[in-house]
Amino acid sequence: MISFRLNKVSVAFEAEPGTPLLWVLREHFDLKGTKFGCGIGQCGACTVHVNGGAQRSCVTQVAAVEGQNVTTIEGLAPADDSLHPVQQAWLSHDVPQCGYCQAGQIMAAADFLKRFPRPSDQDIDQHISNVCRCGTYVRIRKAIHHAAQLIASES
Repeated sequence: MISFRLNKVSVAFEAEPGTPLLWVLREHFDLKGTKFGCGIGQCGACTVHVNGGAQRSCVTQVAAVEGQNVTTIEGLAPADDSLHPVQQAWLSHDVPQCGYCQAGQIMAAADFLKRFPRPSDQDIDQHISNVCRCGTYVRIRKAIHHAAQLIASES
C-alpha cells in the first residue's frame, strides 16, 4: 500500500511500485487534468507538484511519492474556489488553443514563479521547458509575467 497526500487529502493506493504516478492519478483517482504526452518526461503535459516542486509524473514511479504531497491542476487553486494567479493570467491572455498541454504549463509556471518572482523573458525561455504543440509561447510568456504581477500584488 502506497500512501501520500493528493490535493491536500490523504490517500492510499495498492499498485506495483514502478507504476507511473501519471496513470495512478488518471486511472485510479480519475484526475484527468494531468495529461499523457510523450511518456519520457520531455514534453511536460504530465507536470504535477511533489512537495511543491514541478515534477513530470509520467516518469515518476508512484513509490517515489510515498509520504509526499502531490498536487495536480485540480488542486492548485486555493481552497476558497478562487483561481490560482497563474490560472487567472492564463485566462486573461487567452493562452490555450487546443488546451492539451495547458495544465502542465500552468503547473510548471506556478513552481517557476516561486523561484523567479520577477522573471525576465530569458528566465522564462531558459526554465520553462514544457512543449506547446500549438505554439502559444508568446502568450505563455505574457501570462507568466502577468501572474508574477498578480502574485506580487497579493503579497
